[in-house]
Amino acid sequence: MSEQTEKKILALITARSGSKSVKDKNIRPIDGKPMLAYSIEHARASKYINRIVLTTDSEKYAEIGKEFGAEIPFIRPAEYATDSALDIDVFEHALGFLRDEEGYEPDIVVHLRPTYPFRDVADIDTMIEKMLADESIDALRSVKKNTVVPHKMWYLKEDGLLDPLMKDIPEAYNMPRQALPDTYIQNGNVDLLRPRCVWEYHSMTGKKIMGYVMKEMYDVDTEADFDRVDKVLKARHGGQQFVFDIDGVIAMYRDDLAYDKALPNQRMIDIINQLHDWGNRIVLYTARGYVTKIDWREVTEGQMERWGLKYDELLFTKPNGDFYVDDKMMDLEFLYKEFEKK
Repeated sequence: MSEQTEKKILALITARSGSKSVKDKNIRPIDGKPMLAYSIEHARASKYINRIVLTTDSEKYAEIGKEFGAEIPFIRPAEYATDSALDIDVFEHALGFLRDEEGYEPDIVVHLRPTYPFRDVADIDTMIEKMLADESIDALRSVKKNTVVPHKMWYLKEDGLLDPLMKDIPEAYNMPRQALPDTYIQNGNVDLLRPRCVWEYHSMTGKKIMGYVMKEMYDVDTEADFDRVDKVLKARHGGQQFVFDIDGVIAMYRDDLAYDKALPNQRMIDIINQLHDWGNRIVLYTARGYVTKIDWREVTEGQMERWGLKYDELLFTKPNGDFYVDDKMMDLEFLYKEFEKK
């Protein structure tokens, strides 16, 4: 499964069956695989994790977890699988069972929530290395940079008066955003803790908490999330045909139809090149010349070459495809965050 280490590193995957937002979301197929399977695969790919336990209240979930390589030493009691059950309750039960029934006490616990089908295993291993290097760290949490400014947030009191959320900087709410410090929010993708947090502090974090800044990752919780992530996974696995309009997508749109003067949309070119590298077929189409009857093929091919665009076919008509991207319906919103993190 992984390279051996003298430390006991446990991956604990928490997958209850009672989701309200999407029924059985933790085992719902996403790109042909139950969602919780991805977290098991992430743990199996780690260099350091040497035990993988799935805690679930469902026999059905347990069988699926076992199929993909997780251990199921117990079925989680119903009282720890409700909407109101806390992570600390789930961890106390799981770690208590392993300690009392097996005499097993891990040095580090890696909490992998099954709603994250995307993870970079290198992040998991780097986080483990940080914990191994400093015994004083109680917990390590993945965080991402805030896109909002909490210094400009307020509580609204019952009397209608505003009370600033953050008061560490006097009148920060009157300062330009650029002058305020960056803040970070935990994203729940990967959390590490030592069992002493649970037993000594009755806490998921303890006292000394380190942050690990991570790229944006998808937390799958709604039908829209499933649709978006399913598309991303299919794109990453290749074999899809993407059809891109040139003007307004790859080339900046020109009202004067002077296509030879068009400028490249580098952001979109980078996305298309990655899609091509993943093994997808890229087809370009354009209506250049439809109105003017001018043959723009040589100019267009020259632009694509100069701009470094990778593609398989250039057409001056609209072909069939799995995904269409034109200036009126940008169907790559599901990929923008994936590429913004690079």
